[in-house]
Amino acid sequence: MSQNLSTSNDYKVFLQNIKQRIQTAQIKAALAVNQELLHLYWDLAEQIVAKQQAASWGDGFLQQMSRDLQAEFPGMRGFSKRNLELMRQWYRFWSSTPAITQQLVSQLPWGHNLVIISKIKHLDEALFYVQKTIENHWSRAVLIHQIESGFYQRNGKAINNFQATLPAPHSDLAHQTLKDPYCFDFLMLREKHDERELENALIEHITRFLLELGAGFSYMGRQYRLEVAGDEFFMDLLFYHVRLHCYVVIELKTVKFKPEFVGKLNFYISAVDSLLKTAEDNPTIGILICKSKNDTVVEYALRDVHKPIGVSEYTITKHLPADLQSSLPSIEDIEAELGKNSA
Repeated sequence: MSQNLSTSNDYKVFLQNIKQRIQTAQIKAALAVNQELLHLYWDLAEQIVAKQQAASWGDGFLQQMSRDLQAEFPGMRGFSKRNLELMRQWYRFWSSTPAITQQLVSQLPWGHNLVIISKIKHLDEALFYVQKTIENHWSRAVLIHQIESGFYQRNGKAINNFQATLPAPHSDLAHQTLKDPYCFDFLMLREKHDERELENALIEHITRFLLELGAGFSYMGRQYRLEVAGDEFFMDLLFYHVRLHCYVVIELKTVKFKPEFVGKLNFYISAVDSLLKTAEDNPTIGILICKSKNDTVVEYALRDVHKPIGVSEYTITKHLPADLQSSLPSIEDIEAELGKNSA
């Protein structure tokens, strides 16, 4: 009987549903435990601050409190003097904000909370990272990366014509997908690199590239071929954004922005709208990422363009030294060596 069940598709589907239900319950239980723990930390910190102000107790009070709590609850972590100090710092950081903010903060693990209050000084910026972490399910490592790369300062800063070319609220959502500049510090390139070299490097580091682009981007291809009336055209990079429900064409330029770049990208967007976009998809968006730009020139170039386009810069602070670059074998050299060894 059990052997027949193990090979039954109906049973496999049933079992998979049960597994998903259990996993969902585990996640909900973990979130509930985390929220209850953070509520406890908040209450403890609130009482510590109030008592120290009223009784003029110094930090020796925290050392005594730590010893007493650890003695009473030996199996419970989190009552070290250092963690009590962090609770107090965390409470002081957020205590001036409304209750809704406290509810948001309690949705993050304690380690995420500590990263935010240790690396950020201003409440608006801290709340931004709290909301983005909840929306995108960032790990602690990803949260640290986003803070250190200045995501808050770069988010939604690119020049674009989305308000004029996209309906609300789609235009607002699209605007928030853009950054300026894009930070490609994970690449090691020559200082004078060309578009193909930049494109190759980004695809070789596609996971980091997708992280930098932001949540929702799904990679479709590079040098993506389009045929228009018998002529072939190749877009640098094509993505699909699962939240915006639209294709995103990205063109890379390793030089300063020129107005004519917009015309080419505008053509690609039109072609994708005609050849790839379905009735269920929203209008295709174009992103032009240049080495540098003059903002006024960009604004003039986009003023009468009717396709949604955003223009950003990119930065790379790490460059491969010229002497090291020249000493590295080319792809052709490597392939020739591999062919020689296999012969």
